[in-house]
Amino acid sequence: MTIAPITLHQPRRLAVGAGTVADVGAWAGDAATILVIATPVTAGFADRLNLSGRVTVFDAIPGEPDIVTLDAALDAARRARPDLVVGLGGGSVLDVAKLVAVLWDSEQTLADVAGPNRVAGRRTRLAQVATTAGTGSEAGIRSLITDPAKGNKIAVESPHMIADFAVLDPELTYSVPPAVTAATGVDAMAHCVEAFTNRRAHPMIDGFARMGFRLVGKYLARAVRDGADTEAREGLMLASYYGGICLGPVNTAAGHAIAYPLGTRLRLPHGLANAVIFPHVLAFNRQVAADKTAEVAEALGLGENLSTEALLDTACGFCRDLGIEMSLAAHGAMADDLPLYAGEAHANRRLMDNNPIDMSVEDVLAIYKAAF
Repeated sequence: MTIAPITLHQPRRLAVGAGTVADVGAWAGDAATILVIATPVTAGFADRLNLSGRVTVFDAIPGEPDIVTLDAALDAARRARPDLVVGLGGGSVLDVAKLVAVLWDSEQTLADVAGPNRVAGRRTRLAQVATTAGTGSEAGIRSLITDPAKGNKIAVESPHMIADFAVLDPELTYSVPPAVTAATGVDAMAHCVEAFTNRRAHPMIDGFARMGFRLVGKYLARAVRDGADTEAREGLMLASYYGGICLGPVNTAAGHAIAYPLGTRLRLPHGLANAVIFPHVLAFNRQVAADKTAEVAEALGLGENLSTEALLDTACGFCRDLGIEMSLAAHGAMADDLPLYAGEAHANRRLMDNNPIDMSVEDVLAIYKAAF
């Protein structure tokens, strides 16, 4: 088997540990004008950044940012004319911050940069401060924005969107509710597992993936039980970061493709959508990725030498024990809509083509029905 070459991008500087959010100010130095992108909740952490310049906070970022959100953030940036952009939040905030950093002072539009390697290159300095442990967006070169007209996500990928400084401060995640901790933790794990069992899997990325899903197996239940468990919170932030690294050169596969319509159509938070789908795709892919799937199952404490049925049952149980509602019907899905979701998910070749085994539209529909 020939291993394809990969290129790895990581933030130029990374701070990990309790209290490291305070390092942003010293790093920012004499930045005169700073735009902090946040949510109404994470904007409350802005003072902890210790910034000395003129700070503008844009906090109108919803759970699934769309083109309107990005346009509003770009308008705020053009008014502020920042020499530093700080993303302070979860994946949605960090994704918007990347695009603002490269687009606010550019002739390019979102349509111009959609896809891989189309960002022209001039950009404002960028710090990414994660406040959840899920997407790993602070580690990566991708941004996803929902197109409400088409009901899909626009993916932008460019090394110009890598952070100059990324911060993983577990203290910022203490207040994340147990349900969000659980769902985002499974999302971080899914990034690692989908890259690990991927058609484009690479030995180096496998190393990051293993570190990531093992940390989730060790710490996720602890963090759900006790939000202020610093060791568990830091472990999950590292797992999320490793997952973000996996996304760059390898990316996710069918799990994320099948989860996306649940975000765009049902407005399910990204982490929750992935958590509902994760066990089903893990079990489906076992037929061609048996050894790696067994390694994942062992790391999560699901058991050894499991049949496909037992793997599905125990993986669903793992998620349920974290308090995740695993029924799509309970989240508002209608049985009649499942074929629509299946068609959209199957058409996402960007991710589906990475899956270790080809999936038909019928296979995808069967997963939605099983999760219903």
